[in-house]
Amino acid sequence: MIIVMDAGATKEQTDEVIRRIKEIGYTPHIIQGVERNIIGAVGDERGKARLQSLESLPGVESVVPILKPYKLTSRQVKPENSIISIGDLKIGGDNIIIIAGPCSVESMEQLMEAARAVKDAGAQILRGGAFKPRTSPYSFQGMEEEGLKILAEVRNETGLPFVTEVMNPREVGLVADYTDIVQVGARNVQNFSLLKELGGVDKPILLKRGLMTTIKEFLMAAEYILSEGNHEVILCERGIRTFETATRNTLDLGAIPVLKQETHLPIIVDPSHATGNWRYVEPMSRAAIAAGADGLMIEVHPRPEEAFSDGSQSLKPKKFTALMNNLRPFVKAAGRTM
Repeated sequence: MIIVMDAGATKEQTDEVIRRIKEIGYTPHIIQGVERNIIGAVGDERGKARLQSLESLPGVESVVPILKPYKLTSRQVKPENSIISIGDLKIGGDNIIIIAGPCSVESMEQLMEAARAVKDAGAQILRGGAFKPRTSPYSFQGMEEEGLKILAEVRNETGLPFVTEVMNPREVGLVADYTDIVQVGARNVQNFSLLKELGGVDKPILLKRGLMTTIKEFLMAAEYILSEGNHEVILCERGIRTFETATRNTLDLGAIPVLKQETHLPIIVDPSHATGNWRYVEPMSRAAIAAGADGLMIEVHPRPEEAFSDGSQSLKPKKFTALMNNLRPFVKAAGRTM
């Protein structure tokens, strides 16, 4: 249920509504609106009738049931777009955000070279994996905390905030101590213990869609994080598994307008993992912008032929610079800035 407060509701009236919600056994979530505040009440369905009675309290305009299974992620709760702040950067507004860098942190030299290249081309956030979930246990698994230290040092040198993945609930605190954005990879989108742990983190979460995750399941995964108190979630479409083998995955461009209608959370697209081939990254980047994405996440490596992972889908710095230049007319046509 959502409790819509009057535009002129006082703090005392809002506090009383929150107290009553807790008394009924629900968890209140305050969503700051442009003109009025909304309080989401999440809990056991059996308390609905008692929540409805809150409509008689001073300062309450209405109590509305949320019909969607995902409550806090729904536009019913928050009609306007959520804007996620990373320092001075805003994700979900008019500006298209570009996240770029190598799949894995391999060395200080490799990451520094990549970071300087993507920054010079116009990227605002660096990506790099310190913990790498791989299909084979014999593949490179990442540099772990040493990789986090390298990412932090490169951030200090270049000024680029960074995003990196966490896989284990026990490592959430460690990763959050270093990174600016915590990433949940496709394989962990329904690792509910991990999602709950991330709900208590004071850092934005970049949540990747799973290989065979429906849009409803994707939003329910985000709901786990929001329901634990962290409302700063960025969704990432990175392709789904279909019968097609010409590309690594199938980029679901249709998911972008659907998500834009269903949720207030920002959505970015990872065309590198979606296609698995550097040749297809630029056309899919253009298409993602046209479909309404708020940003892109692109793999860039100084020497892809030497990459420890995902070299075939990584752009060389010159190719990335060309992509950024070629994207600008599409961004302008979409009414956005970059």
